[in-house]
Amino acid sequence: MDERFMRRALRLAQEAADEGEVPVGAVVVRKGEIVGEGRNRREKAKSALSHAELEAIQNACQNLGGWRLWECELYVTLEPCPMCAGAIVNARIPQIYFGAYDPKNGCVGSVANILELPLAFHPKYEGGILKEECSAILTSFFKRLR
Repeated sequence: MDERFMRRALRLAQEAADEGEVPVGAVVVRKGEIVGEGRNRREKAKSALSHAELEAIQNACQNLGGWRLWECELYVTLEPCPMCAGAIVNARIPQIYFGAYDPKNGCVGSVANILELPLAFHPKYEGGILKEECSAILTSFFKRLR
């Protein structure tokens, strides 16, 4: 685990917040180098699929020329939802690091754990990375909305 990659994901989350999006950022890393980045863009894209993780995974696949990200790690500021956890499994990403836990939609331990289902691939994961900072950006965003 390398904190600098979570800090990059936090900067992407702030960019999302600055655009009125729920502040979530994600980066895909291979051999110490960022190969994919993403941030939430659901409002701008008018798409339920425009989550930070999916954008980062897509960007990494394009940059690496394939869909198997078996040499990569994913850093994301918020615990992945069911859709994103499924995408992580399907992309064969072996290691996930996330910041804030999501007690309403998190599917890497909070509500459910898709990564531990009897599927063909089982990524390792660690939550709570820079948890306070990742939680604070979300709390601040939602306070401004109210």
